[in-house]
Parts: sequence; C-alpha cells; structure tokens
Amino acid sequence: MFEGHCGLAGATGKVAARLLPVASVSMSRRITVIVGHPAGESFAGSLAASYIEGAEAAGNEVRVVNLAEIEFDPILRTGYAGKQPLEPDLVVAQEAISWAEHIVFAYPVWWGSMPAILKGFVDRVFLPGFAFKYRKDSPLWDRLLKGRSGQLLLGMDTPRWYYWLAYRNSGHIMVSRTILKFCGIKPVKINTFGPVRGSSAESRAKWLASAKKLGRKA
Repeated sequence: MFEGHCGLAGATGKVAARLLPVASVSMSRRITVIVGHPAGESFAGSLAASYIEGAEAAGNEVRVVNLAEIEFDPILRTGYAGKQPLEPDLVVAQEAISWAEHIVFAYPVWWGSMPAILKGFVDRVFLPGFAFKYRKDSPLWDRLLKGRSGQLLLGMDTPRWYYWLAYRNSGHIMVSRTILKFCGIKPVKINTFGPVRGSSAESRAKWLASAKKLGRKA
C-alpha cells in the first residue's frame, strides 16, 4: 500500500509498502513518490527506489504510493456528473499529495504516454475541489495544488531523440502541463531513462545511480 519510509531498492524494482510515520528531519523536504506501474516489480519501481534512497540520505521525508499495491477502481464512472466515493487507499493518496512539497511520478512510457492504471489514478484522485476548482461563470480555474514542485522519472524504449522528433514529447507535455501545471504543481522536471528494451545490466545500473543522485538533489 503506502509507506512513510522506503524499505528496499534493488534491481527488482519492488518497493515495499508499509504505513509508518516518518521521523521529523530538520531542513528536509516532504516528498511523495507515486510509482505508476501495474506490476509489483519493474524498472520504474527500481528508479523510484533509487530516487528514494538518495532523497532519504539527504535528510528528506518520503512517502510512497505504489499503484501496484493499492486497491481502487481506476474508472471515473460518471465523470464529474456524480460523486464516486474514494476508496480508503485513495484517501491516503490524497493526504500524501497534500502533505508533500515535491511530488515525483515514476512510470514507463507506454504508447507514448502513461500506463492506464496511472491515468485512472489521476482521474480518481486529482478531482475538482482537491486539485483544482473551476470558477463560476468563468473559463478560468483555481490551481489548488500550487506551492508544490513535480518531477517525472520515465523509463522509455523509444530513443529520446526519436520521441522528440516524431512526437514532440507529447506524453511528457500531457503529464507535466495538462495535469500537474494545470493543478498548480510547478516547476516540473522531466528525467528520461532508456532505451530500456535491450539495455545492458551496466546501463541500467548507471540509470539507477543517476536516479539516486536526483533524489539527493531533490
């Protein structure tokens, strides 16, 4: 489910889930890491675990939302036309997002964008009244999550240069601008790792070391 302190990293990418209080650390940042892969073990999970290891080593407080280990309906059944009660795990997820000063998403890029489970999580959690609020009789809106920064840790099979040239980083823009910045989360840093398919153990180790370094600098 969730954890207030990361229990393990490693090449398997499995992030242990616990509900534990986080000890207060002076001069630290409050960071929530959302692992957006449907499998319990993944390279996205490894990136998240390495990032968390670095962030905690630098004295930051970290909470983790691992989508592979929480229970929720990923379908927003009636859109915004009706209310769909939040499952207990989603209530805790909203609390972790509200608590955070910095929000990190770790996920693979599938079909140019995020996995379906992460899109469903966003649909269910980033709701009007929590993440944003439309103004009455106005096309404008209030960004209810402002004051927080964001970061994307992305595993890709497509070479970065080709993704930009052919698709103009469309999936990155969707998440960073139309979701996070729309809700007030900015700036949003984007870090890509890959191509993962066919990569060597040495390359993956270097990417995990880079993710750990990013955590130290969070």
